[in-house]
Amino acid sequence: MNFANFDIIQIMMNKKILIIIIAAVLSIGLVIGGYFYWQKIKEKPEERALEKTGEAAEQITESATKGVLPSLGTNPLENQPDINPAGQANPFKDIKTNPFE
Repeated sequence: MNFANFDIIQIMMNKKILIIIIAAVLSIGLVIGGYFYWQKIKEKPEERALEKTGEAAEQITESATKGVLPSLGTNPLENQPDINPAGQANPFKDIKTNPFE
C-alpha cells in the first residue's frame, strides 16, 4: 500500500467532513433566519390597524371627556343617611365571639 495514496484519501475525507460541517452550519442559520422572517411576515396589517384604531378611540375619549366628568377624589355617597333598619335590629352586635382577638 502506498502511503501517498493514504494521505490523499485522508485529505479528501477531511475536506468532506469540513464541507458537511459548513453545510450543517449554513442550514441551521437558514432555518433560524427563516423562522424570524416568518414571524415578521406573520404579523398581519389588520392587527396593526386594529391596535391603531384602539389607540385613536382612547385619545378621542380622553379629549371628549376632559373637564366633563367629576374628579375621582369625590364620593357622592359620602353623606348618605343610614336608612337600613336591619343595622339597628341586631342586639348581639357588640358581643365578641372570638376570645383570641
